[in-house]
Amino acid sequence: MIIKPALDVTEDAFLGGSLRLRQLKAGHRAGHDAMLLAAATPARPGDRVADLGAGVGAAGLAVVRRVAEIDLVLVELDADLAGLARANADANALAADVIVLDVEAAADAFAAANLLPDSVDVVLMNPPFNDAARHRVSPDRARGIAHVATSTTLSNWIHASRRILKSRGMLTLIWRADGIAEVLAALDHGFGSLEILPVHGDVKAPANRVLVRATKGGRAPTRIHAGLMLNDESGVPNKQVQEILAGRGALPLATP
Repeated sequence: MIIKPALDVTEDAFLGGSLRLRQLKAGHRAGHDAMLLAAATPARPGDRVADLGAGVGAAGLAVVRRVAEIDLVLVELDADLAGLARANADANALAADVIVLDVEAAADAFAAANLLPDSVDVVLMNPPFNDAARHRVSPDRARGIAHVATSTTLSNWIHASRRILKSRGMLTLIWRADGIAEVLAALDHGFGSLEILPVHGDVKAPANRVLVRATKGGRAPTRIHAGLMLNDESGVPNKQVQEILAGRGALPLATP
């Protein structure tokens, strides 16, 4: 019998301390991206919500902390991270079904995990989005998988989302702002009614992230919201953003 060494983890506070998460000390770590994604997710009580590539559960658990009585499914490829996600749900007294599954797996693997076609109301995801051609891949395998996209990562993840979403179900994702063309191209197959929120580090810098909400089968025109500034002109954190990160608000994309 092989006994795995204990994971080297930290415990970190999110949402003003109302959500405490254990996560790996090294490798991919949850931060602002996960909390902003959660704050942009349009979940309502009674919805079945799937967080694809959930890691330790940060974004999905932040959604269920904001919106009670959702049926949350956390999908994660790495068994260690999935174990932490399960422990985090338990420690925060939040209900979640944690599934060890590759987001790019075939439909039958999803079905075996009870993620059947047309069975989910809302999907959120923070896929690996760094371009391997422009970013040095981390020697840490888990960190590399979590951060670096292949040429098919985005389209495959969106395809998986489209398959499990109900008609008029909603997908929310976060991606590099300079990759918005890739997002629009991938969503052109089966999604519409796009809502786009650029995220800027400060008012003088171009957006470095983009939050996008899309509706399966939606036909409304695309809307681009005013950019979200994380810091003001003097570098002081934006009060609206700080309220959201403290768990006391949501972003416009969270309103269907």
